[in-house]
Amino acid sequence: MNVLKNKKALSAVVTTLIILVVSVLLATVVTFYAINVTTTRVQEESIQVYKLHTWHDGSTYAETAFLIINTGGRDLVIDKIAVRGQECDWSTVFYNKTSSTINDDLPYVTPTNATYLDSSVTIGSTAYTLTQGSTDDLILQSGDSMIVYILNPDHISVNDIGVTVGVTIFTANAQYYKESNVQASS
Repeated sequence: MNVLKNKKALSAVVTTLIILVVSVLLATVVTFYAINVTTTRVQEESIQVYKLHTWHDGSTYAETAFLIINTGGRDLVIDKIAVRGQECDWSTVFYNKTSSTINDDLPYVTPTNATYLDSSVTIGSTAYTLTQGSTDDLILQSGDSMIVYILNPDHISVNDIGVTVGVTIFTANAQYYKESNVQASS
C-alpha cells in the first residue's frame, strides 16, 4: 500500500496536524490572556510606616505616633492597631488623613487629659487637625498619608524607657510590623 497515492491517509495526517496546531495556539492565547488580566487588573496593598515613636512622660502619660503612607494601588481598611501586642481601643487613636508630603519628624503632643490629645499637631510649619477614632475602621485612600497618635497604649510604663516595643497595623489583607525604642517625652 503506497501512502503517497492514498488520499485518505494523507488527509488524515494533515487534519490531525491542523487540529493539533489550532489547539496549541488556542491554549497559548488563553494563557496569555489570563496572565494579562491578572497582572494588569490586580493591584496590591502596600503601606509604609515611618517616623515611629513611643514616648513616656515619666509619670502619667504614654504616647505612640507614626506616619502611614499607602503606597499600594488600592485603598485599604485599617482593622486594628496593636502596640506591644495589645490592641488599641479606637477611642485612644487620634489621626489625620492628608495627601501632602510630610518630611519633618512627628513631635510629642502633651495630652489634654487622660482620654484626649490636643485637637491639632504642628509638624514643621503646618498644623494638622487630629480626629479621635470611633468604633469604625480607618480607611486610607491610595497615595494618601495618615498621621496617627495613640494615647496611653497598654503596657507602656516609665520602666519601659529605652526598651524596644513593636507596633502592628492590621489591614483587611495583611499585617505591618515596626519597632522603636520607648523615649522620654522631654
